Amino acid sequence: MLYGIFFVSLTFEIDKNNKTKEETIMANKRNLKRDINLFCENLFTECVAASLYGNNTDSAKALLFSIIKLQTEFTCRISHPEPGMPAKVYFKKLREDFVSKASEIIDQINNL
Repeated sequence: MLYGIFFVSLTFEIDKNNKTKEETIMANKRNLKRDINLFCENLFTECVAASLYGNNTDSAKALLFSIIKLQTEFTCRISHPEPGMPAKVYFKKLREDFVSKASEIIDQINNL
């Protein structure tokens, strides 16, 4: 279950020539960090709840550590973008990486 996406998509219609335009607007860095923190907090809570009902506490501890690592890594990546790379490309790659790693952790939580 994926709780958050930190890019907002807006769809609006343009009256000229009856065309529809989709535009993606990137949130500011503070909101991105806030969304990542909230998402990781929810993952952490789900992992703790799953570990209370399961027998595999060692893998739950490893998952908790990986959630904290995920939060720290992506918060730092937001603060320090790669030089020379356009911001739009960088944050798109950041989003894809975050979703893929978070999906892996969610699958591991579901298998506890």
